[in-house]
Amino acid sequence: MQQRLQRHLLAQLVTLGDHNITGLLCACGRESLDWSSDYRMYSRQRIEPGQLFRQVQTALLEQLSPAEPVVVAVDDTRIRKSGKKVAGAKYTRDPLGPPFHTNFIWAQRFLQISMASGSPECSRMIPVGWQHAPIPKKPRAEASDAECKEYRQACRERSVGKVATGQLQQTREWLDSQGQQARELWCVGDGGFTNGTVLKNLPENTTFLGRIRSDAKLHFLPQPTPEGRTGRRRVYGELAPTPEQLRQDESIPWQKILVWIGGQQHDVRIKTLEPLRWRAAGGGHDLKLIVIAPICYRISPSGKHLYRKPAFLICTDPDADTQDILQRYISRWDIEVNFRDQKTLLGVGEAQVRGQHAVQNVTATAVAAYALLLAAAQGINRGQPAEFALPRPKWQRKKPHRATTQSLIQQMRFELWGHAMSFSHFASKTSSTPSAENSLHSPYHAVLYSSRHS
Repeated sequence: MQQRLQRHLLAQLVTLGDHNITGLLCACGRESLDWSSDYRMYSRQRIEPGQLFRQVQTALLEQLSPAEPVVVAVDDTRIRKSGKKVAGAKYTRDPLGPPFHTNFIWAQRFLQISMASGSPECSRMIPVGWQHAPIPKKPRAEASDAECKEYRQACRERSVGKVATGQLQQTREWLDSQGQQARELWCVGDGGFTNGTVLKNLPENTTFLGRIRSDAKLHFLPQPTPEGRTGRRRVYGELAPTPEQLRQDESIPWQKILVWIGGQQHDVRIKTLEPLRWRAAGGGHDLKLIVIAPICYRISPSGKHLYRKPAFLICTDPDADTQDILQRYISRWDIEVNFRDQKTLLGVGEAQVRGQHAVQNVTATAVAAYALLLAAAQGINRGQPAEFALPRPKWQRKKPHRATTQSLIQQMRFELWGHAMSFSHFASKTSSTPSAENSLHSPYHAVLYSSRHS
């Protein structure tokens, strides 16, 4: 079983065809052998992808200094499906649809938790958790009151915030089991996770950082209760300015913070206000509000100046350094890059399985293979751009600030297949006169540089 799993992990990274189980078997050269054991490995839960993620977490934890916190990002994604009997598939809102019209897609919902690694100028989010989070099936229109009540209860219990809280609790317990009780855990999420379900159920020694609505009603801390006064102690004070009101308040000056974005340093204008409290978070959290001014950008060098929307953040640790808060939130975007690479380069979700266990295990194994690849590269290069045996294409003049997923896959194909194809060297770059021989496409180049097979 261990050798079979190793073959599947390697095939997930280097296969050129569709990333279903049949494609993995063809990449392993086992298309003529019995394939039933490979399917049963996933459907009968003979593997534990969570153990693979624990190996990645251990490797990333060893790269941190003793005083550095563990920073994780959490987000959910949809994987489109076509079969009507696939476990967890349901009509859901298309997150890529236009804002003026709600589109629906038949898809599954998954939750991913990624851990930050590397220095701020060359950081990367590496997956350390993957969980299927199916949406409960809505009862029919003529359903009884008991069925409707059960459906509402299932929606609360299986909400994406509830699943995220469970993943954070497991991460905190794992850190404590590794003797890291004093190490702080930071969780970064978008607006979908900044709610009472997550904030009121955070584990011990855990800080949450996320986006908040522009019209959120915040409160100052209450005044001390006078001596001799009886009654319940106040938890919330006077109303504080909303995030949008704080942005428009000219009496509060803007501050400039230097942060790393895309391998370069940028100045970000912000306003802060703390300590605050929010009823959705409960009285147990004192919050810090950060307003990020709209960032100016141009589509072309000679184009007009355009501005993105402002961002409003809250942090459950009001004493935390503002620059660290911004840098950790900016690094959260890398989890969106993970989703893109997993779906386009590794074909997560292409496997034609429909059982509940198979759906979780097949996709989790593919994501674990992706995480092992990134963790290995991060451990070797320490977040710096790697020098690979395959030269960059001629049109890629700018050296990337870090190794891309596609370049890592190309390097792995070269190491696995280069000698088997009697590969020795590339065409000479000094040849200035084109000829019929030089204009031919080398099969070695085509195989080692290709990422998908149409």
